[in-house]
Amino acid sequence: MVFWVFGYGSLVWNPGFDYDEKIVGFIKDYRRVFDLACIDHRGTPESPARTCTLEEKEGAICWGTAYCVRGGPEREKLAMQYLERRECEYDRKTIVTFFKEGDSQHPALTDVIVFTSTPDKVNNKYYLGPAPLEDMARQIATAYGPCGNNRDYLFLLEKAMHDIGHEDNLVIELANEVRKVLGVGNVLTNVATAQLPHPPHVSIPSRQLQPLPEPIVLDG
Repeated sequence: MVFWVFGYGSLVWNPGFDYDEKIVGFIKDYRRVFDLACIDHRGTPESPARTCTLEEKEGAICWGTAYCVRGGPEREKLAMQYLERRECEYDRKTIVTFFKEGDSQHPALTDVIVFTSTPDKVNNKYYLGPAPLEDMARQIATAYGPCGNNRDYLFLLEKAMHDIGHEDNLVIELANEVRKVLGVGNVLTNVATAQLPHPPHVSIPSRQLQPLPEPIVLDG
């Protein structure tokens, strides 16, 4: 038995489960967007974080990491149970084809699982949809939850994409806008955000966050 899962968000730097192999590569016709609410890890129901999901877009590519679990149904089951708890805001498991660098014509892997979300505010309570860059940055700069700050998630993703040699322009642009809100420089080493003040003490000038769409509630 072989189980493969593609990570494009926090799984890139923190898979959190036992795996046997890791491959850097990409999937086609998807792009990374920050359109999903997180209310139990990096945010709360009252102040949701923005985390990334995938948006279908013809011709786009999304870089990340594929993880393999071998050893039989029990190991696969344990990995999937962990991922389903962690990725609870994602309501879809999509099957994709995975490519390695240097060969965009011949798939390296098929039948790879990736967690995605329905882009529909009516049927998906976690879907926030797109927003202006400045508004997303203000939300990310101030949201935090049991697992830490929303800004840490973004800065760690920026560093992880840099480390695998495939930076994402949206991630960089959004991270720099968050740094602007926080009043720190546009330097990748500012990933050490633990030294920054917690969001309630951050001075955020000018516009306030716009109200977020309802309903966004915590599952029981």
